[in-house]
Parts: sequence; C-alpha cells; structure tokens
Amino acid sequence: MTVTYYLSSPHNFSVSTTATPGAFQVFDRNAKRLQKDRAAMDKESSRQVDYLKDEIAARLMDRLLDIKREFQQVVDLGSGCGHIIKHIDTVPVKSLMMCDMSVPVERHVVDEERLPFEENSLEAVVSNLSLNWVNDLPGSLIQIRNSLKPDGLFLGAMFGGDTLFELRTSLQLAEVERESGVSPRVSPMADSSDISRLLTRAGFTLTTVDVDEIQVNYPSAFELVQDLRSMGETNAVLSRSLELHGHPDGTIPATFQIIYMIGWKPSPNTPQPKKRGSANASLKEVL
Repeated sequence: MTVTYYLSSPHNFSVSTTATPGAFQVFDRNAKRLQKDRAAMDKESSRQVDYLKDEIAARLMDRLLDIKREFQQVVDLGSGCGHIIKHIDTVPVKSLMMCDMSVPVERHVVDEERLPFEENSLEAVVSNLSLNWVNDLPGSLIQIRNSLKPDGLFLGAMFGGDTLFELRTSLQLAEVERESGVSPRVSPMADSSDISRLLTRAGFTLTTVDVDEIQVNYPSAFELVQDLRSMGETNAVLSRSLELHGHPDGTIPATFQIIYMIGWKPSPNTPQPKKRGSANASLKEVL
C-alpha cells in the first residue's frame, strides 16, 4: 500500500466554491488551526491521548471492511497524526492520501471548508472527527460529493450532540449559580437526524447513519480538559475550579457520542429499490 504525504501551501490549489450561501459562522477556524498546531508540536502529550481517535478510526475501518470493494486511493480528510493509517492494513486500499489543516503535521494541507480536489476525481473520502469544527457543514459535504467519482464513497465520523453532556451540564449549573446565566462553553454539535438530512441534502444516496458512545473516566475535570487540549479538540477553557458529578471512586465520566455516516455519489450503476409490492416472498414467512 502507498501512503502519500504532502506539505505545501493551501493557496497553491484550485478551490471548489460550491457551498451554502451566507453560511453562519459558528467556529473560529484560525483558532482551531492554532489549537491543532499546538497539539501537533507537543508530540509526547498528543500521542498519550490518541486513545479516543484511534478507537474511532478502528471502528471506521471496520465499516469500510464491510464494503466489498478494492479502492485504488482513499483520501483521509483531517488525518491528524495518522489515526486511520494505523488500521488501514485490514482493508483493501492500495493508496492513502493524508490531509490536514494543521501545518506542523506533515500532510497535504487542506481546509475542510475549501477542498482543493477536482470534480469526479476521488474514489473514496474518509473523515475521522474533522468535520465537527466546520462552519458550513452542508457546503463541505457538497464539496466532498462533487469531488467523488460516480459511485464514490464517503465514510465519516463526528462527535454527536450528547458528547460531553456531563461537562456541559456541570458548567451550566455552576454558571447559573455564580452568574445567574449561561454562556456557551461547549461546542454545539449535530445529532444523528441532522446528519441523515444533511447527507441527503448534499446529494448522497444509499445513506447510512448510526450512533455509538464511548465513556472515559477521568480523575477530575482538569485531566479531561488537558486531554481535550492535547487532542486539539478544546472549544472552552475552565476558568475556575468546578466539580462534576462523578463515580463513587472519585472519577468523573466523559461521554463521547460518535455519529458514523456513509453516503454514495449517485451513478447509473447505483442499486435502486424495487417497486412497492414487487416482492415474491413474505418477510413474515422468512422470520
């Protein structure tokens, strides 16, 4: 298998401009890039917190393995330090192109909001937790679909709306008590029904969306925030000493809800559903 690493200026590429007009700006993309740069430069700390993204990458590759097709090249959008490549040997992929917006990571420098790929040029795109921080998610999905060849595959995972609900709730209760109000300290996230509609809106067919949860126990909120910072996934900073509702042993739970999504670019060879009433066997009899 061939692995392609690129490091070059993102300004050197032609950019797909197909996006949602007037998309609302929720995230500071420059701040997110700086967070990822900081995490990439601290190799020792960032490698210690690979456990979450590595686990989700493995589950993504399990889903790719279920697809009985050999891919000549797959684009890893938001590759980070290389979580997908650690598990790519288990799936039939001959070449992997690793892309990330962080400059210190030696990859093809690509912003998920401004994809440089030509239309109908890619067989498959895989994204592991890189679309959470995109302001124009519908536009990014449209750009991904446009870059795929007919019958091309998009396989992605992103954090769902219930991610870090323990931290979110504790911060809200503490802030109501101290400030008599609530401010957004945890990033807004989509839920599974949102993703299903967005994939259809972007023009994907044969879409599949499923949800999983991973719970990690931390000694305190400080260790949780430090791990998020080392992952490059921080969106809020704890400015005061706060306690989370935890386990009897003193640890606190942090739940990460993961939304997995699969979509195919339509083509003349895309399987079509049979007409209603055309079945020649009863499912009731089979079951």
